[in-house]
Amino acid sequence: MKKKLLKRKARPGGRRWRGWTGIRYTNSESPEVSVIIPVVNERATIAQVIRQAYRVHPKTEVIIVANGSTDGTRELAENLGAKVIWIAHKVGHDVGRSIGAAAAKGNILLFTDGDIVIRAELLIPLVNAVAGGIDVALNRYTGPTDKTRVHGVILAKHSLNIALSRPDLGGASLTTIPHALSRNALQQIGAEQLAVPPKALAAAVYQGLTVKAVQYIEVGKTNPRRRRQFRVDPLEPLIIGDHLEAMDWYLENTNRRANMTDLWRDRDIVR
Repeated sequence: MKKKLLKRKARPGGRRWRGWTGIRYTNSESPEVSVIIPVVNERATIAQVIRQAYRVHPKTEVIIVANGSTDGTRELAENLGAKVIWIAHKVGHDVGRSIGAAAAKGNILLFTDGDIVIRAELLIPLVNAVAGGIDVALNRYTGPTDKTRVHGVILAKHSLNIALSRPDLGGASLTTIPHALSRNALQQIGAEQLAVPPKALAAAVYQGLTVKAVQYIEVGKTNPRRRRQFRVDPLEPLIIGDHLEAMDWYLENTNRRANMTDLWRDRDIVR
């Protein structure tokens, strides 16, 4: 990865790019790490997100999947040197990750979002874990569970991991960024599966891939804009539905008990 100083570039109309760092990066021609970042109108934070992404490894490519952005995020990312995949309409972050993964060249794929600035020092352990043999390196963030009413998404994550016989993962999930995959994991799971993150996690466990919750990274309180915008989480039903789809897929590919033992039960007695 190379970088060079550039003059600040004005947007159409004479306004400066918000968040412009004055630096242009260059993607590695033979990257070890591909950082995939889906974005929708993230001009306020994208420069810092890209800056941190380029710091995770000397041989890095940054792929921005700009779906439906209209605020200049796409142009700013291009001026910073990132590879930008432009989609005129919104396809969602999960589909964006799937598209970015299919275009990635690196042996390690690191996924984060364009609206949350995470320091490279927190991302590097995920990269190192995959470099050390982990196929799926998860954020150990599991969300608050010490409440009278636990959020439905948190319950869904814990429930899926129990169904996968991986209660050690707690509420760690591919639904939560950041996370990283090996090239082997991508090939075994398939980039298209990443469009439904819980299903991709179920597929990883089913394929016998090495899955580990590696590093705790606080993301729940990092994005005040999302927390202020909605009193009720509009994505909760969608994400819970994704987890139910993942459970259904896993049951279909194992058995009705998800490969769990029947313990001491003798079901022939009641027949």
